[in-house]
Amino acid sequence: MAELAETLAEKLAAEAARLGFASFGIAAADAAPEAGRRLADWLADGRHGDMIWMAETQSRRASPRALWADVRSVIMLGTSYAPTLDPLRHMAHSEIGAVSVYALGADYHDVIKKRLKALARWLVTEAGGEVKVFVDTAPVMEKPLAEAAGLGWQGKHTNLVSRSHGSWLFLGAIYTTLDLTPSARRAGSCGSCAACVTACPTGAIDAPYRLDARKCISYLTIEHKGPIPPEYRAAIGNRIYGCDDCLAVCPWNRFAAAAADFKGADGPFQPRAELTAPRLADLLALDDADFRAVFAGSPVKRIGRNRLVRNAAIAAGNSGVPALAPALARLVDDEDDAVADAARWALARIVEGAR
Repeated sequence: MAELAETLAEKLAAEAARLGFASFGIAAADAAPEAGRRLADWLADGRHGDMIWMAETQSRRASPRALWADVRSVIMLGTSYAPTLDPLRHMAHSEIGAVSVYALGADYHDVIKKRLKALARWLVTEAGGEVKVFVDTAPVMEKPLAEAAGLGWQGKHTNLVSRSHGSWLFLGAIYTTLDLTPSARRAGSCGSCAACVTACPTGAIDAPYRLDARKCISYLTIEHKGPIPPEYRAAIGNRIYGCDDCLAVCPWNRFAAAAADFKGADGPFQPRAELTAPRLADLLALDDADFRAVFAGSPVKRIGRNRLVRNAAIAAGNSGVPALAPALARLVDDEDDAVADAARWALARIVEGAR
């Protein structure tokens, strides 16, 4: 029976590779028992900020069986999005908005879910059982499960690090009622390296393996809905959607080849022209209709016009470019309070810098 299970796992791995997954592993449903405790501690410290759903789904997120009692095995898949462009290329170009690598192309939820469903259908046809697929849309502890399944380990920045793909992996999961042979955990270590800790602009990684989302630029520019706290605005620089600093400096990325999904003009994660080097002046002029038209099919669409323009205004204030003052002046009475607040702050910063 064990031999049959191993053969199925081997076939499953081959089918995953055929569908475009770069990394594959299997974990038992109870393979990451410490994840629930760590989550509880993190939430108790308030490090989730206003991501209220993290607390609301804590009990279901703590373990796979808390979400689905019948699950026996978890198949973890990784899709590489190793970039062709330098993630930090815009840091010295203050008039350009910097967008996180993962959001430059198509929405990964759509791309990966299709692949997960195809692999799940193959598994049911081949071996029966029941399945559920998840890609960042349900209370699933993807990173601890991926570590348990042998895809890599959680680095000091708390993200998954792979020996083969560095820090650039989208994660997806298939829960199944089948008993599959677990993959071996792969040894990995950050050693004495603390590059990600020191690279964080806001000090959000306040200790190795410990992140305070309330200070994280990705959280502040994407998840946080209100005015961005003044103490973090200067450190945001020209980052308008997410932040790649802690990932980009990871030494393990030297082993990560550019993702196959980037190759060719029709690759799903091929950087979109409007996001490769977006001008702050253009972003500040967006109304809701323009925003929806420009960012249709992009992960950026989920934050809406107001949060993006708020972020662009903060970046404009940090730019010190006087030519952006008129665009900011038009936003000081914006209907959205966070946009108006950011515009007033940015305009005052530019005016003060011009004196």
